[in-house]
Amino acid sequence: MKKSSASHPFFAENDCGGPPISIDDAKIIYNLPFNDLLFRAQTIHRTHFNPNAVQMSRLLSIKTGGCAEDCGYCSQSAHYPTGLKASKLMEVERVTAEARKAKDAGATRYCMGAAWRSPKDRDMDTLVAMVEGVKALGMETCMTLGMLTETQAGELAQAGLDYYNHNIDTSERFYSEIITTRSFADRLDTLETVRMAGIKVCAGGILGMGETVDDRISMLLTLASLPVPPESVPINQLIPIPGSKLADADPVDPIDFVRTIALARILMPTSHLRLSAGRTEMSDEMQALCFFAGANSIFVGDTLLTADNPGEDHDTTLFRRLGLSPMPLERAV
Repeated sequence: MKKSSASHPFFAENDCGGPPISIDDAKIIYNLPFNDLLFRAQTIHRTHFNPNAVQMSRLLSIKTGGCAEDCGYCSQSAHYPTGLKASKLMEVERVTAEARKAKDAGATRYCMGAAWRSPKDRDMDTLVAMVEGVKALGMETCMTLGMLTETQAGELAQAGLDYYNHNIDTSERFYSEIITTRSFADRLDTLETVRMAGIKVCAGGILGMGETVDDRISMLLTLASLPVPPESVPINQLIPIPGSKLADADPVDPIDFVRTIALARILMPTSHLRLSAGRTEMSDEMQALCFFAGANSIFVGDTLLTADNPGEDHDTTLFRRLGLSPMPLERAV
């Protein structure tokens, strides 16, 4: 029988010992007057973080395209005619060279993503060498490789992997509308496997896929109600990919996006909230509101896996206008 998030062993009470906040309570917070919501989120944010520091990560696609999953938002799924050509796994030397460039540009965390349902055991030695090579540069490491076995997670942990990204994407209710090749419970199983291996969790979702506000709130509650909430929570704005299932999806309302960031900050006070995919479509004013609402991490560089990202010059200018500065590595948890 398919497990639901509420009955899944990795969906637990909050760390105060009481039951997780109800969706009705979360909806009340989400629907507060906008100024009140942002004030509450910013107050919580300032309790745990320097409000003017932003953690900077860099993302590299180490194996692109040809993925067996049918994620409706993804350019790399083999199920959709997106025109993306599949590639083989990169060589370790190229990955470490790219990581060195990212460090020189100010990134403190290097994220490596492969378009797989799950890695094959024959690739593990190469993946371990990538982690070790990036760690040797003095950077934090993150990987997203799909589902992991306990053995694979253990190998990556032993190599020194700091974070593992595995987004839950949306609510359990809406999940099967977006992905059918694996279940919502499969996502939670992988997060549990990663956590048990001693690797920090990076997990978030995507807005603008046709989900309701209740779906967005439910997604955040699932993350916030894990035994340990994710240390990093990427919030993506859908980039409609020509040829994909969601090519014609309507864009998310900017105010609703900011409200979601604020609720995420309130529900997960100590997590890094990352503005991820979709920043190229956000105005500077929208990004500024997101930072005020509690976002404190971005991906830098011109490309996110296969999608465009604001260039470093644009981010530098925006940071200067807002009085923001890169977060030092010792503060990036």
